[in-house]
Amino acid sequence: MNTSIALIESLDQEGRGVAHVDGKTIFIDGALPGEQVTYKTRRRKERFEVADVVDVLQASHLRTQPACKHFGVCGGCAIQHLEFSGQVAAKQRMLEGNLWHIGKTRSERMLSPIYGPAWGYRHKARLRVRYVEKKGGVLVGFNEKSSSFVADMDSCKVLSPHVSNLIEPLKVLVGKLSIRDRLPQIEVAVGELSTVLVLRILEPLQPQDTAPIKAFADQYGVEIWTQSKGPDTVRPFYPEQGPGLSYSLPEFNLTYPFKPTEFTQVNPHINRVMLRRAMQLLQPQAGERIADFFCGLGNFTLPIARSGASVFGMEGSAALVARANESADLNGLAGQVEFQEADLFQMTPALLQSLGHFDKWLIDPPRDGAVELVRSLPDVGDTEAETAHVPQRIVYVSCNPATLARDTGILVHEKGYRLLASGVINMFPHTSHVESIALFEKT
Repeated sequence: MNTSIALIESLDQEGRGVAHVDGKTIFIDGALPGEQVTYKTRRRKERFEVADVVDVLQASHLRTQPACKHFGVCGGCAIQHLEFSGQVAAKQRMLEGNLWHIGKTRSERMLSPIYGPAWGYRHKARLRVRYVEKKGGVLVGFNEKSSSFVADMDSCKVLSPHVSNLIEPLKVLVGKLSIRDRLPQIEVAVGELSTVLVLRILEPLQPQDTAPIKAFADQYGVEIWTQSKGPDTVRPFYPEQGPGLSYSLPEFNLTYPFKPTEFTQVNPHINRVMLRRAMQLLQPQAGERIADFFCGLGNFTLPIARSGASVFGMEGSAALVARANESADLNGLAGQVEFQEADLFQMTPALLQSLGHFDKWLIDPPRDGAVELVRSLPDVGDTEAETAHVPQRIVYVSCNPATLARDTGILVHEKGYRLLASGVINMFPHTSHVESIALFEKT
């Protein structure tokens, strides 16, 4: 075996150790910052290599024994071998590094990180399903690391415990169905009153499938839904009328109903803390007009409205706009919020101006960020436009530090904002996924 030695400098956005050897960047799976390791390359490019750890010659004091027996094979988690506080610190450094190297700016203040339970936090997931006769039947779980194969697993420590306990029974159930080799995915959604499993079916279920599905749902207290094509085909199968999915925000006296395939935060504990932090930074006041861009089903919109502010939510999904309006009615806030469907990736200065004046913005975009939205703000020096349409405060919630950093560069260097504060949100413990929040104020 041809191996080389490297000293690990940092982690990349996939949780791999980063080293430099003979002028080339080496990304090493299983290595941690500060460690000296031997590694074996499995992919070689002109400017970088991808490798695996062979031996750890000098271990980090933050290296720990992974709690899950499937770690290293299952691709669901990347950094279980890094102690929990070390994970948070690494994500903070990743955020700071992206802000400087991509956005060419630094935050005036680093916020204390938001973190919560390390295990059993995940209330939404898409489990892959594969019927493999050579492996004894059905596999249910996440993909293997760097592979399209389904990991052979019987539990998952980041899923809600009662969902983790369903993995083995689900294998048995799928094995009984007529379409066991035409069922590639089970989507899981856990609400406060029920748990829904959505079977993605490529062929219709047959009459003989009904009895085992009903028995499973009754035994484990879940609702079974089916999806034959796109999101519009998601339907309850059994029971036809269950309690439904919802989550609550007791601090704001809010309840949100949702369908299993609609976007909600996967970590309800962190969502509540994140919302508290966002409201502290935004400081919404009665009488203000505030925009919530990429508003989804109103996760931030309705807490802002509880302050007495008038809130305008904009979102690209018609289904989520309808759900947001439903939640506003349910919570008695219909008179304080307005929702509109629009593709925010097609935002223009003219369209932004047509929306009128906003005192403040909250932005919560997907991984692609909000580049067209922030570019549509007036440039520094456009006095007339600035006076009429520029929000004085922007809170930006991000799920990708690279696009946050890019958009921060535009806000700071072109639009005349200061980056007052930023910090990480450990929404996905044991993964390399970095959520963060940033506060901007007009100079």
